[in-house]
Amino acid sequence: MVQAVSTKDMSREEWLQERTKGIGGSDASIILGLNKYKTPFELWLEKTGQTEMEDSAGEAAYFGNVLEELVAKEFEIRTGKKVRKRNAILQHSDHPFIMANIDRKVVGESAVLECKTASAYLAKDWESDEIPESYLVQVQHYLGVTGYDKAYMAVLIGGQRFVWKEIERDQELIDLIFEAEVHFWTHHVENKVAPALDGSSAAEKFLRERYDKGDADKSIDLGHAYKGKIEQYRELKNSIKQLEEQKKLLENEMKYELKEAETGIVHNYQVNWKTITANRVDSKALKEKFPDVYRQVMKESSYRKFDIKEID
Repeated sequence: MVQAVSTKDMSREEWLQERTKGIGGSDASIILGLNKYKTPFELWLEKTGQTEMEDSAGEAAYFGNVLEELVAKEFEIRTGKKVRKRNAILQHSDHPFIMANIDRKVVGESAVLECKTASAYLAKDWESDEIPESYLVQVQHYLGVTGYDKAYMAVLIGGQRFVWKEIERDQELIDLIFEAEVHFWTHHVENKVAPALDGSSAAEKFLRERYDKGDADKSIDLGHAYKGKIEQYRELKNSIKQLEEQKKLLENEMKYELKEAETGIVHNYQVNWKTITANRVDSKALKEKFPDVYRQVMKESSYRKFDIKEID
């Protein structure tokens, strides 16, 4: 039996807070490593309250919410089906932390409707019969929570093209998703055990804040495996340097071709080298002319510098 938490009178802030209490459909692809925009480590920080839940309040997300009703209505027109809102956060009967906030329930069918908007740049993702992996995982998560047999996905692409697709329930995939979600929640969230670190800015911020001060008298022996990591790090650093030099060469060649012109056009590309004016405080002049003011506005800061060097 699916349990439900009503969202009818919930504010946006209360709804976001409720999401921190479990794993929703949009979290599933993150846990499985299929999300291009967020990593499991970043999600773990959110779910354990170490960083604020992202509201996704950008314009794309805002208009996605605004257009949801339009997409749902168009689905009804195109298919002849009827849908209705389900004003509730649904919870898995065995694992209440596995939750679903479906867009619509299809009337008279054991089915959900998920409404999406997509940029025209992502049109190719919807050309075949397949749907993007992250969305497939999301709707299978919903089918697992609700027990329904199928899902429909309706998408408005670039504000001018509408497509809809039917997705059958895949129990094998649902089991895989739930197994990963149960492990993530019980092992990582409840026990506050961090998932593997990644290269995200959130992981960098976490390390910087958690270990903000070093002990100059402390030294440790790194495990043997770190020799390989160090060699790989140095190779990558050298490759990045070479690529940056190649990038700068191409940039300089284009700047030389532009000369005084601020814009250059070739085929479907526009190259800009525009004049930007900015006002900044000249700290050297401030120190010389107003030393007392300079001392008053000075702020001491410290940070830990990471580097690797060979020793004899």
